[in-house]
Amino acid sequence: MGTQLEKDQTVTITKSVSVCPKYLHPQKVLNLSNLDRQCPSLMYTVSFYKPSPSYKDLSLDFVFNSLKSGLEDTLSVWYPAAGRLCLNQNDGKLDLWCNNKGAVLVEAVTQIKISELGDLSQYNKFFEKLVYKPHSFGNFSQMPLVVAQVTKFGCGGYSIGIGVSHSLFDGPATHDFLYAWASNSAIMEGKGGVEQQKPLHERGSTLLVVTNCPAPNMTTKLSEKSSSSRKRAAAIDHLYQLIMQAATDQSFSDVGYMNQNSYLLRTFHLSSAMIQSLKRKVSGKRGGSFSCSSFEVVAAHLWKARSRALGLRRETMVCLQFSVDVRNRMVPPLPKGFSGNAYVLASIAMTAGALEGESHERIVEKIREAKNSISNEYVYAYVEALEGPRPSDLPPLKELTMLSDWTRMPFHKIPFLHGEAAYASPLVSPVPQVAYFMQNPDDDKGIDLRIGLLPHSLKSFSQYFLNVQ
Repeated sequence: MGTQLEKDQTVTITKSVSVCPKYLHPQKVLNLSNLDRQCPSLMYTVSFYKPSPSYKDLSLDFVFNSLKSGLEDTLSVWYPAAGRLCLNQNDGKLDLWCNNKGAVLVEAVTQIKISELGDLSQYNKFFEKLVYKPHSFGNFSQMPLVVAQVTKFGCGGYSIGIGVSHSLFDGPATHDFLYAWASNSAIMEGKGGVEQQKPLHERGSTLLVVTNCPAPNMTTKLSEKSSSSRKRAAAIDHLYQLIMQAATDQSFSDVGYMNQNSYLLRTFHLSSAMIQSLKRKVSGKRGGSFSCSSFEVVAAHLWKARSRALGLRRETMVCLQFSVDVRNRMVPPLPKGFSGNAYVLASIAMTAGALEGESHERIVEKIREAKNSISNEYVYAYVEALEGPRPSDLPPLKELTMLSDWTRMPFHKIPFLHGEAAYASPLVSPVPQVAYFMQNPDDDKGIDLRIGLLPHSLKSFSQYFLNVQ
């Protein structure tokens, strides 16, 4: 179906404008942290708003102009989003030049009906036509950090495809930025209805001040401690162990040709009832005395199912890494409204054979231990490790399962048009095997898993993952 849509249907861009802040800020350079610099790529999502009597008579021009006006207001507060990335002349690292160059907003039309796209939770290559992908022509400093495309469908519905540089904002900050934009656009309701958190845009210096804070009863900063006594970041150590394993073990001969296009994107829905069944399975051995979160139990289940589906040798090292928000884990906490990247990866590693033999309960405990290990010292070690040389063009490591929890960032609830979107779909990630946990619009206690899978493991993963008994 997706291929047929691509062949027979088109999306026509009818307008493209640069949108600058309504109130210009003095130009300045924001120093980025190493967390901000990890992934400067634009991350795309597409939200679908099905036809509604509430806006069936609204013209595309009215919707476009409302979004443009709202974005001008929003960029006045979230001014780094109107800037560009630049290189620091002293150390050659990426920084953020707040120069008021603006975002890009595109208007488009298609004769396709949203209903023709089928299940919106399932990735469709046609979705790539619903986002605007700027060209840098070799000069990344000209690339906008926020782009958006509003597309009107033949049925009267809309999609809003948005790309935001990961160097600009992390997930929670992106959600807050988009919610502020939707509120300021106010296509269906009056402006100013929701009080918004004022963002704090200083990032590199703010994060470094916190990570360099001396621990209790210490007279020296973490940066002055010897490497032998400093806490290490397990996520970095495990990643390098996987790289060495892939480089030395002949059974990993396929690692060289695995690439982003090798992976199939699929969405699996675990209903609230299925998640409760998993929790009962975990707590049953203790007579209900062991409790766990939905994230913990589904993460454990996902890791075990994916590793089994890959059919790895028992002695192969496998690793689960998941993002942890450190805003409130630092001492002192990061300031309210901190808009920079504030996530590090927690990590667990063991052999495939050991994982196969572990109970869900024990894996949940390991996940909890890894999460609780995230401290000031861990964050410092993680940020410092990103200073070192990193492998270039690293191929995907199938033994690595990466997880990002979006359940607290319900992008489908951002009210750009009337009510919630029918679905908000992330597009292809720069890391193909990354898994996203997302809210389902029709079952907010359930979890939608979006994951990239190798073709040979798709069938077996489906069987293992959907079997929760």
